[in-house]
Amino acid sequence: MSTLLAIYDNAFSQIAESREAFTPELSLREIGTITNVATGIAKVSGLPNVGFEELVRFPGDVYGIAFNVDEHEIGVVLLGDYSRLHAGDEVWRTGRVMDVAVGEGLLGRVVDPLGRPLDGNGVVHCNERLPIERPAPPIMDRAPVTVPLQTGIKVIDALIPIGRGQRELILGDRRTGKTAIALDTMINQRGQNTVCVYCAIGQRASAVAKAVAVLKENDAMEYTVVVVSEGNDPPGLAYIAPYAATSIAEYFMEKGRDVLIVYDDLTQHARAYRELSLLLRRPPGREAFPGDIFYIHSRLLERSTHLREDLGGGSLTALPIIETEAQDISAYIPTNLISITDGQIYLSPSLFELGVLPAVDVGKSVSRVGGKAQRATYRSVAGDLKLAYAQFQELETFARFGARLDDSTRAIIANGQRIRSCLKQPEFSPVSVPSQIAILLALSEGLFDDVPIEKMPEAEQGVKDAAANLPPAIRDRLDTARKFSDEDQQAIVELTRRAIASVVKGSS
Repeated sequence: MSTLLAIYDNAFSQIAESREAFTPELSLREIGTITNVATGIAKVSGLPNVGFEELVRFPGDVYGIAFNVDEHEIGVVLLGDYSRLHAGDEVWRTGRVMDVAVGEGLLGRVVDPLGRPLDGNGVVHCNERLPIERPAPPIMDRAPVTVPLQTGIKVIDALIPIGRGQRELILGDRRTGKTAIALDTMINQRGQNTVCVYCAIGQRASAVAKAVAVLKENDAMEYTVVVVSEGNDPPGLAYIAPYAATSIAEYFMEKGRDVLIVYDDLTQHARAYRELSLLLRRPPGREAFPGDIFYIHSRLLERSTHLREDLGGGSLTALPIIETEAQDISAYIPTNLISITDGQIYLSPSLFELGVLPAVDVGKSVSRVGGKAQRATYRSVAGDLKLAYAQFQELETFARFGARLDDSTRAIIANGQRIRSCLKQPEFSPVSVPSQIAILLALSEGLFDDVPIEKMPEAEQGVKDAAANLPPAIRDRLDTARKFSDEDQQAIVELTRRAIASVVKGSS
C-alpha cells in the first residue's frame, strides 16, 4: 500500500512541476462568420485584415479566395462543395494565397485546379508549390521567338506558322475542330522534348475523357499534364483552372524546357468570371461582363514567352481556344483575345460542312510572329502558296455561278483545287517535316497538275512515302539549314516527280 502511495505522490509531483513550468502562449487568430452562401460564393464578416486573393478555410476543408474586400464584409469565391456550408459557420484565415503543386510527378496525370488527382492513380508526388497568380516575366528577361513549334498540320506549318513562345488563338463556332487542332499539335510534340499542359475549363466529363483517351492512344500522356475543371464544378474552380495550369507550365519553362499549353476554352472561363462577378454584385459592362474581363485574360497570356538563354532559354507557347457564335469574330471576348494574342487560326463552319478538314480559313487566319521562326525550307516552298490559295477561293465563288472563265482563270482554279486537296488532313495524323516539304515543293513546282483531282490523295501518299526514303543528310538539313540549297531541292523534286508519275501512269 505504501509503495502504491509513493507512486501516486511521485506522479502528482511531476504533474505539478510540469504545470508550473508551462507558460501558455497567446496568439491572435481572426475567425470570421459566414453571413450568406449563394451559388459558388459566400459573404463573410469578421475578418478585418484579410488580404485580396488570400485563401480562407471553411468547415469541411472547403477553401475559398477573398475576392471582394469591403470594409465590413468580404466576398469569397468558393473552390469546393459548398452544399454543407450555412450562415453562422466559422471561417479561418490561412495567411497565404492560392497555390498549386508543381513538378515532374505531374507528368502523365489528370488533376483538378487544386492539384487533386482525378485519374485514380493515387497521390500526386510533388515537393514544390507555386502561386497560381504570378507576374509575367519582364520584357528584359525575354528573347525573340526564333524556333518553330511544328504542329504536324500542313496548312498551319506552311501558311500560319507558330513559334515557341508565341500565343496563337484558335477560334471558330462550335464543333468545327478547334480541340482537334490543339490535340494534333500536342501529339506532334512526341520526341521533341516538349512538355504539354492541357487545361479543360468547364468541359463535359465525357469530352475530357475522350481527349485523354486520344492522348493515351497516341503515347502523348507521358509528357502531358491535364488540368480539368468540369462543367458541374463550382465556377470558382473554372476561374482558377487556367492560372493553376500556367503555374504548372511555368515550372517546366523555368527549368529550361519548351512547354505547350492549351486553354480549352477561354469562353467558358470568361462566363465563369462573369457569373462570379454578378453574384458578388460587381457592376456589369458590355454583354454583362465586368469591366476587367480583358485584364483577366491579358495577365494570363502575358505569362507565355521565350526566356533568355542565361535564364535557361525555356519557352511557353500558348494555344488559347475561343468559341464564336454564328461566325461573329467581332464579338466582345473574341476581339479581346485577338488583340492580346500574336495571331489567330480561324475555323470556318462552311469549310467544315464541305469536308475540308482541318477547316482553317486561310484568309482570316494570321501569324504575327511565327513567320520569323519558320524554317528556311518552308519559306522557300510555301512563300506564294497563301496568295495562290486566296485567289482560288475568290475565283471559286464566281465559278459557282456558271460564269465563263478564260484559260488562266481555269488554271488558277485547277491549281487551287490541288492545293486544297493537299492541305486536307485527317485528325490525329501529324505529318513529318520532310513529308510536308516534299508535298509543298511538288505543289510549287506544279508536279500535281497532271494528276486527276480524284487521284490526289493517292499521289500525296506516294509523295509521303518518297519523302520517308530521303537520305538522312538531306532530312537533317531540312531541319537545320538556313537556306534551302538547289541541290537538295532538285533531289526532292526528282523523288516526288517519280512518285507522282507512277500514280498518273497507274490511273491511265
